Parts: sequence; structure tokens; C-alpha cells
Amino acid sequence: MKIRLSLLAITITLLLTSCGKPKPFYGKTDNTPYATSQCNRELSRGAELDASSQIDKIVVYKGKRKLYTYRNGTEVGEYRMSLGKNGDKGDKVKAGDYRTPEGTYTITRKKCDSRLYKSLLISYPDKADIAKARARGVNPGGYITIHGQPKWNADGSGDSYTLTQDWTEGCMAVPNRDMDILWKSVAKGVKIEINP
Repeated sequence: MKIRLSLLAITITLLLTSCGKPKPFYGKTDNTPYATSQCNRELSRGAELDASSQIDKIVVYKGKRKLYTYRNGTEVGEYRMSLGKNGDKGDKVKAGDYRTPEGTYTITRKKCDSRLYKSLLISYPDKADIAKARARGVNPGGYITIHGQPKWNADGSGDSYTLTQDWTEGCMAVPNRDMDILWKSVAKGVKIEINP
């Protein structure tokens, strides 16, 4: 009897979780570029980097909603982006304010993300950000990234909408095709300047 109940529980669990099948998302199946296993394999080997296209600096202008990349002082790329919902209301002050920070940081690592495509993590908060937040008695927040699009916009068909809205929680969001370019050209330690 216990074995039958256990088998029944396992069967119900498998049916409810659609084990083994792609899970639908907004009418699509999960065969988008968000499948992270290949991304993680490439990342673990450092195979995602293209030495011939590597950059050494990123400059962001929040007011323009533009991100620029540089190699040896020469601009090599320009990308449209979205900000946090309150991204244009000044520097980030605390967790949950939906503002995009301002200042000079570095790229600390890359992350393959099943929800927002690929991400470049930024060194926010730094010591100065932490000290300012502590003086205000607030949490500075964190996990600020440059990332791609949400899953429903995997193919870029919604870029005309997402790039005219500030919709992130403080991050900078670029189209997935641009994220792929950044992914290949940005190594850990690249400097990023975020300006008003």
C-alpha cells in the first residue's frame, strides 16, 4: 500500500511539473536563447570571450539611454538601453528605489540567466555607496547588472516597446543581440562609468 501511494505521489508530481517537456511561457515553449546549460558550459571554459573584440571600458549615459563601449580610448560600440523604473530620478539611494546607480564600477562576473537572458554583474555597491547608505540608515541594495530582455521578448520583436520604457529594478537592459556582442567582448574587471 505504501509503495502504491509513493508511486501515485511521484506520478502526480511529474504530471504537475511537466517533467521532461519544455514549459510554456506566454504561449511559447522554452526553446529560446534562455536555455542556460550551453551558456554555463561556455562560461566555465571562458569560451564565450572573443579576444579580437575585447573592450576595456563601458560608459553609460542614463539621460540618453545609451551605453558605449571603448577599446584603447576609441569608441567601438553604441547600444540603446532601458533603466530602472526610477532610473532617471538620480543616483541609487537604497534597495527597492528602482534607481540605476551612478559612479565608476567594474564588471565583477557574468551570469547565464534563465529569466533575463545573460547578465554582466556590476560592483555596486562599493565602499562609498555602503557608507552613504549606512549614514542614511538604509540598505544600499545590490545585484545591479547589464542584462538582456525578459523571456517574452527573446526574439527581439518587443524591443520597440521595452527600449521606450524604464522597466528594470535598477539595472540596464539592452536587446539580446547587443547582449551577445557585450558578452563576447567584456571580461571580468572591465571598468564601467555610469553618468546621469
